[in-house]
Amino acid sequence: MVLEFEKPIADLEQKLQEMKDLAKGRNIDLSSDIESLEEKILALKKETFQNLTRWQRVQLSRHADRPYALDYIYEITNDFIELHGDRSVKDDKAMVGGLGDIDGRTVMFIGQQKGRNTKQRQERNFGMANPEGYRKALRLMKMAEKFGKPIVTLIDTPGAFPGLEAEERGQGEAIARNLKEMFMLKVPVICIIIGEGASGGALGIAIGDRVYMLENTWYSVISPESCSSILWRSWDYKEQAAEALKLTAKDMKGNGLIDDIIPEPLGGAHKDLKWMSKTIKETITSALKELDKIKPEKRIDQRIDKFCSMGVVVE
Repeated sequence: MVLEFEKPIADLEQKLQEMKDLAKGRNIDLSSDIESLEEKILALKKETFQNLTRWQRVQLSRHADRPYALDYIYEITNDFIELHGDRSVKDDKAMVGGLGDIDGRTVMFIGQQKGRNTKQRQERNFGMANPEGYRKALRLMKMAEKFGKPIVTLIDTPGAFPGLEAEERGQGEAIARNLKEMFMLKVPVICIIIGEGASGGALGIAIGDRVYMLENTWYSVISPESCSSILWRSWDYKEQAAEALKLTAKDMKGNGLIDDIIPEPLGGAHKDLKWMSKTIKETITSALKELDKIKPEKRIDQRIDKFCSMGVVVE
């Protein structure tokens, strides 16, 4: 999959491959031309990805090849054991979670999971969790707290599922309860936005001692398309909406809504899963070392103060 703004790069990469094939097939020395073109491609990549618009970063966060929660979990951990069900309704496959080992330490991982193809997307409900998904997440958090295990959440959702059946089963209450309970967890909580972070669907597992965003992700109360449809009665103004929402990692860091930005490989996280996973793992282990030094009661107070200090109140 090639995004619109990536097409000039893709065209040059195709020419590079053709040049390499020609040199190999006809036994011609084109090394200097190949090197020159590689340098040109690298320069174009740097220029392109360092100057992305907000809408382009939204597009990159939704890239079809972008790693999802389970991709990272299996790369980061050893012996991951997925746990299922909310013990009340069913197992929501849009929300995944379980125990995994990081360098000898057991961590509870929870995240939203999308699908790669049509069948998987339907099974995972496009990463939009139902109330039972948030209740499963809370059950796993409480389990982690009981056994003294830190929690890492990986956020990637276009929003909580807005269907009638979800509302009937208490979607709003499930998310609200998660917010309340996450503030009071006695174990360290680290939240990382790895793709889309939309509305309460994202916030339902995003109350943590440390909140990070990958470089090419977004976090907002509403998607650019939905914002455009409300303000302009059309999705055609989604680019303007994205600019107005200020939803990128850089915007969030500037407004003090996240703690830090995790860099991605040139071209996006999907270009190098192993490098990206290693960087996320290093971020997690570094944050846990800091949080382990803080007493649980103080950590809870800091967590509450952190979120209560967000925003501006005018009386």
